Amino acid sequence: MKDRVSITMLDDGVADVRLIRTDKMNALDNLMFAGIAEAIDVLGKTKGLRAVVLSGEGRAFCAGLDLSSMAQPGDGKKQGEGATGSLGSRSHGIANLAQHVAWGWRELPVPVIAAVHGIAFGGGFQIMSGADIRIIHPDTRCAIMEMKWGLVPDMAGFPLWRGNVRDDVIRELTYTNREFKGSEAQAHGFATKVSETPLEDALWHAKLIAGKHPAAMRGAKVLCNAMADSTDAELLALESSEQLKVMRTPNQIEAVMAEMQKRKAVFAD
Repeated sequence: MKDRVSITMLDDGVADVRLIRTDKMNALDNLMFAGIAEAIDVLGKTKGLRAVVLSGEGRAFCAGLDLSSMAQPGDGKKQGEGATGSLGSRSHGIANLAQHVAWGWRELPVPVIAAVHGIAFGGGFQIMSGADIRIIHPDTRCAIMEMKWGLVPDMAGFPLWRGNVRDDVIRELTYTNREFKGSEAQAHGFATKVSETPLEDALWHAKLIAGKHPAAMRGAKVLCNAMADSTDAELLALESSEQLKVMRTPNQIEAVMAEMQKRKAVFAD
């Protein structure tokens, strides 16, 4: 992980996570796939974690797949294998490795905020999409790039875009693989907001989130994740069960007292 991804723990349980393959605009090779997967695993086991900020060092967030790592004719790879191994395997829960580096951010129990600048192509665009909140520079170059190389998007983009972006918009951008700016990404729903300073804004949001009741925040993410494919009855029941987990607990009482006393809350993990 240390050659591709860095994790710095900031105050209040915020993890500053950065892709650090700057010489290749953080393009995805085998080591980057492995490094991101390891980072997600490390964060999932980090005690006291309250929020994650995900960004890319250097000139870009992520330029997508490093073409030199793609399977080439005669390289010995079988049909159904990609740069990260068997596409049919479910090596990371419901996902394969390539999908996990985007979907895994959604599975972390705490909010993840992506700060996106420069370039977000292909797999990089799908990794961005895995974040709960996506703050993008208006001039960021974006593309659902895969069709350019005769491929289909297969890094969890479709389940991540579902519910955020109109069906016909996804089709047009996928079929044409045309490039578009961060401002258009925000207008379509791929990004949450545009900012001239996405990293600074992402860190501000993370600090704000980190100051909230941690168990309630995790429960809120469970509910948000369930919205896409749960029935009304299932969501109503889930609201109640998540509320029962936090109601009248010491941390919930502390949240009320801190608000009434106009002070910073002190929560016990």
